[in-house]
Amino acid sequence: MFQAWPRLVLSGILIIFLAISSCTRNDQSLSKVLQVGLEPTFAPFEFQPGGGEVVGFDVDLMRAVGQAVGLAVEFKTMNFDGLIPALAVGQIQAAASGITITADRLEVVDFSRPYFEATLAIGVLPANRNLKTFKDLAGKRIAVQIGTASADEAKKIPNANVIIYDSTDLSIQSLISKNVDAIINDTPTLLYSIARGGFSQIQVFRQEETRQYYGVATQQQSPYLKLINQGLDKILKDGTYDKIYTQWFESPAPALPALAPAQQEMVSTQSGLWDSLKIALRSVPALLQGTVITLQLTTASIVLGIAGGLVLALVRLSQNKWGLGLSAIYIDFFRGTPLLVQIFMIYFGIPGIVQGLGLDFSPDRFVASVAALSLNEAAYMAEILRSGLQAVEKGQQEAAESLGFSGWQTLRHVVFPQAFRQMVPALGNEFISMLKNTSLVAVIGYEELFRKGQLIVADEYRPFEIYTTVAIIYLIMTVIAARGFDYLEYRLYPDKQPHKIITSVK
Repeated sequence: MFQAWPRLVLSGILIIFLAISSCTRNDQSLSKVLQVGLEPTFAPFEFQPGGGEVVGFDVDLMRAVGQAVGLAVEFKTMNFDGLIPALAVGQIQAAASGITITADRLEVVDFSRPYFEATLAIGVLPANRNLKTFKDLAGKRIAVQIGTASADEAKKIPNANVIIYDSTDLSIQSLISKNVDAIINDTPTLLYSIARGGFSQIQVFRQEETRQYYGVATQQQSPYLKLINQGLDKILKDGTYDKIYTQWFESPAPALPALAPAQQEMVSTQSGLWDSLKIALRSVPALLQGTVITLQLTTASIVLGIAGGLVLALVRLSQNKWGLGLSAIYIDFFRGTPLLVQIFMIYFGIPGIVQGLGLDFSPDRFVASVAALSLNEAAYMAEILRSGLQAVEKGQQEAAESLGFSGWQTLRHVVFPQAFRQMVPALGNEFISMLKNTSLVAVIGYEELFRKGQLIVADEYRPFEIYTTVAIIYLIMTVIAARGFDYLEYRLYPDKQPHKIITSVK
């Protein structure tokens, strides 16, 4: 029975792939409410001042389009790299978030006529003001936003170390913290974000040769596409578009073409089961590279977490009041605040404080990731180790002392071996949790397994196939880890092992 489970799992996955790939389109019945997806950190196109209601050029534009054709518009916020996948599965009917019309995107979605013309720009600090063109960025550290035209352009730069973040704000913060040498982003967004954030020290160099056009994305053959185009045509003719443009950019609106260059040869594609399997298999080599990083992060963080946790546990078991108080504060802080916040504090916050003191400090992403994960893990390990050490009867320690053992010898040879057996199940849980928690370092652009999956989705626009493959790899790792700790527990408990029965004596 147990030998058959891999075949059952594989069969289940194939059935799911078939079901998803056969549903090439969702129900396209026309509703009077148009659900529009956008990424709310792309000012001035869409952003949330003070965390309130989303505003921006795209917001005003889509409301005007909806009013022109009799549609109510409802906005849904999400990460930029999730917009096109959300369209593909019907979570939204349109996406308007400064999305550049490209040939690759036209293979999976349709676009309205262009509604904005933009270029890319390079942003640098004064120390790097000689980095004015893409050629100058060869071999440099560059921050970009995931799934954008700037990310595609950065990949073409020879020997560049491209660090991909989830938002423009994180890219700018990375530049301010001197974690990168330059950022590439759309010119209007970069200029607006710099002005809004008060980052006057950032110098911007426009790249006029990178002219591009934004369009409203919809599912292929969506009935909403015609209505959106009708609405755009109407507001372009009656002057509404000019008013919205002038309001946000304080300059006259430029003339726009009816079609972007990439729309001259639009291609619609149908995908089936075999296409889904090919995409999943094609992603495996890159995902395995991320798997290696995930295992490195997990191993380093667990080892350092155990070391730190042991120190905290011994302090907690001591009678030192200062030690007890400080260890309690440490444990309460790292268990009481989200790990994601701790990662941001270590990678962005601490460098900012250190640089404010006049010192040049920009941590390596692997070091910052391990530091955040291990510091957090130490707080949990401290309680696991403390409870394990306290589970050993005091009589064991007294017996060791009566034999002349020192405190360290008692801990090493008597207490810890017995405590370790008690702690194995909890240590196994922590190891498996750490395997999954490493995915959080994706927010600082470190390309572990989950981040590799995000980057592939940003290129392929096929989230189901890629994330299913990512989930399978995580499942394989956690199952292997769980069975490994089960075996370790089995070996550490002789009473659980089968006893050999002696049937005869010679």
